[in-house]
Amino acid sequence: MTRPITAGFDGTEESLAAVAWAGREAVRRGLPLRVVHAWRYEEALGGADRDTQAGWVTAALAEAARTVRERHPELTVTTDAVEGGTVQSLVAAAAGAETLVLGSRGHGAVVGFLLGSVGQQVIAEAARPVVLVRAGDRPTGEAAGRDVVVGQQGGPEDSAAALRFAFEAAAARGATLRAVRAWTLPPVFAYSPGSLKLLDDAGGLEPYERKALAEALKPWRERFPGVPVAEQVEMGSAGQVLLSVAGRAQLMVVGRRAHLTAVGARIGSVAHGVLHHAQCPVAVVPHD
Repeated sequence: MTRPITAGFDGTEESLAAVAWAGREAVRRGLPLRVVHAWRYEEALGGADRDTQAGWVTAALAEAARTVRERHPELTVTTDAVEGGTVQSLVAAAAGAETLVLGSRGHGAVVGFLLGSVGQQVIAEAARPVVLVRAGDRPTGEAAGRDVVVGQQGGPEDSAAALRFAFEAAAARGATLRAVRAWTLPPVFAYSPGSLKLLDDAGGLEPYERKALAEALKPWRERFPGVPVAEQVEMGSAGQVLLSVAGRAQLMVVGRRAHLTAVGARIGSVAHGVLHHAQCPVAVVPHD
């Protein structure tokens, strides 16, 4: 089954930017585009009945689809008005998508579809990658020379999903993939005889980290031999190091492991920081 690129739409400027980005991505990937509007009937909305409000939603979807078809006549575009809870509707839309694309306003909480904790729930619960696009995003941000940046952490299996997504994105764009691995000095009590031997064999902490990054990249380099790869290993927090290169990125890719708490699912600190402060589109890829 061919999965579409799915864009969440609610008529706001940020959701229009998400639809535009999703349309370009669908063309790059040779996939159809699905535009979804999640809505609820509001009794107090101008005295309009359910059918009237449904008509407004359908008309707004049709206009968004018309705009993207004018830009990409070759693109197959479908629309769906889904009545129901926002989180549940978007998570369900993501399940059948190659990627779910949503809009965000910039610094601070994701808005439009995503109000406060709702955004974190969608990102944390979605089974497929979710891309957040700024309201001011333009095709010029995808110009040649801008990298696809991916954060790599842990071992090869921990970052496999994010690396796969990033290599596919770079291949579709003809872009360089910049793989970033951040490291910090571990507390003394974290050292063990076994870990000390590994560090000694690698020649120290930084060479050890460079070797770990190279090993994680190796299978994906072999699978995507045409994708240029720049490896970057820096000391510092992962969020800070990724944001330091975000200015020259056309897409930032981070992995996420959902953290379940008493108040629901939460995303990790790295994904949270990048989502709030990177100006380029950010893809959050589940790996748990």
